[in-house]
Amino acid sequence: MSRNLAATRRRFLASFSTLGLSATLLPGVLWAQVEKTGAAAINAAMIKDAARISGLEFSEAEYEGMVKQVNQSFDRMQKVRATAIPNDVGPPFYFSPITAGMKVDRQARPLRFSKPAMVKRPADLEAVAFWPVTALSQLIKTRQISSVELTQMVLARLKKHNGKLNCVVTMLDDLALEQAKKADAELAAGRDLGPLHGIPWGAKDIISVKNYPTTWGSGAYKDQVFDYDASIVEMLTAAGAVCVAKLATGELAGGDRWWGGRTNNPWKLDEGASGSSAGPGSATAAGCVPFAIGTETGGSILSPSARCGVTGLRPTFGRVSRYGAMALSWTQDRLGPMCRSVEDCAAVMSVIARPDGRDLSVSEIPFNWDAMLDWRKLKVGYLPQAFGDGDRLASWKQNDQATLDQLRRMGVDLVPLKVPEFDIELTMLSVEAAVFFDELLRSGRDKLMTDKSRADRFRTSRMIPAVEYLQSQRLRSMMMAKLAEATASVDVYLAPSTNGNPRLPEGATAPIPAPPPNYSQQHSQMANLACYPGLALPNGWAETGAPTSVLFMAQPFAEAKLLALAKAYQDATGFQLRQPPEFAVG
Repeated sequence: MSRNLAATRRRFLASFSTLGLSATLLPGVLWAQVEKTGAAAINAAMIKDAARISGLEFSEAEYEGMVKQVNQSFDRMQKVRATAIPNDVGPPFYFSPITAGMKVDRQARPLRFSKPAMVKRPADLEAVAFWPVTALSQLIKTRQISSVELTQMVLARLKKHNGKLNCVVTMLDDLALEQAKKADAELAAGRDLGPLHGIPWGAKDIISVKNYPTTWGSGAYKDQVFDYDASIVEMLTAAGAVCVAKLATGELAGGDRWWGGRTNNPWKLDEGASGSSAGPGSATAAGCVPFAIGTETGGSILSPSARCGVTGLRPTFGRVSRYGAMALSWTQDRLGPMCRSVEDCAAVMSVIARPDGRDLSVSEIPFNWDAMLDWRKLKVGYLPQAFGDGDRLASWKQNDQATLDQLRRMGVDLVPLKVPEFDIELTMLSVEAAVFFDELLRSGRDKLMTDKSRADRFRTSRMIPAVEYLQSQRLRSMMMAKLAEATASVDVYLAPSTNGNPRLPEGATAPIPAPPPNYSQQHSQMANLACYPGLALPNGWAETGAPTSVLFMAQPFAEAKLLALAKAYQDATGFQLRQPPEFAVG
């Protein structure tokens, strides 16, 4: 094959995926004709094959009539491909999780946190490694410790334990100590920047920190450095928080394996931390950072939080800016806190839940945290069908039942809700991910990926026609309306965790084939696509010694109510206080 013909063939291969054309055409008669004539145009036979993928059939005259316009579209697509599009540019349309008739509290109210507890600096500062942010904040503000001292302890602990956890991609010692010194100076000058002033934290490594590597967990991006901070980094820095490390993410925000290996669960080092916010989950659970920021598209905050026994909040879509974070789905991605306690999540949200003028999907709906909210007046539901799924592990089912019993003892009247039926699998995520990683495939750099098979997902997603993608979004709207109707009667509701791989047999270290989707999974998929907020928090332990977890859920932008009830439950049970034995400080 001549060089020109080879180039023509490559252009055809590229164009097929965009047009929804089947690559199986190429070995056959059509490509033989192209080679013979040197033609570089799309003909009626190719369009006919593409129409089959879309489930359509036209007359021969209609196929011939489409040739001119399809080739014009092909020319326009070539110009689009030749244009460099920066990572931080998304489509100019914005998803909303609010459905018709949904009530949302738009009135801003003052933030109200719990009364600060009396705290005393221990003789060995490492003893505070598992203290919540609220207590660490009091140590700093009462001048019993400095931010520099706390930061030095956290940096040392990360280095001490990373060999077992493999949770750190890049240590940020210089940046952290610079920020800690500034935090101390601000406090000395009488400027209190809020609940995170002087508190160390870690960023999932798909979040940009200026002039430091942001590797997205992939061998294809190991040397990637951005010259700007993500909005969430700017917000936390302005609030006096101290960024100490870039924490591991599964490759391209998938799983718990990255170019540096697998990130491990502090409770069971022979298993992964789950993903893709594996590093934030592992580091927080092991007492190596007071809190971390994770990201979620399809379970990536809730799953490692459940696996590692962390209190992790997946906020409503549109709560937190995603500017400066790798995109996997512009209509699903969310950033949120992974902490030791519920009120720590509220403290972080009080800083990051606001518009930044960059991510235009972010709403101005206020985050009205009120630790004194009377949670007894909340209407609370639960999903009996999901809690009754027979294929869940006995220890998880037992602890879930204990959670429901505990809430009833607290005076909560649990209202049964039914999981809506919706059995159509939607395909938005794969298409949107293929768009973001288009340049990765076209450049051939997918060969540098740590797990090269993951690129197959981006390739096959190119075969989904644009019409079907948009039809899926319309079906998504229908599903969202069903879920909204099913949950409209309550302020908060409970669901069993489908994350953290609870279907492993007790003591097993490798997954088993999953049974057909059950009520738990169906609800999880629907709530995720509807972009509902969810909070994973520990509710006991399995026979293996690993934590179990339960989900507190709510309709969009109702995080304050969700957190208020979860805090009451957590205060009554104290499960968050237990430390992984290998990392405990006493």
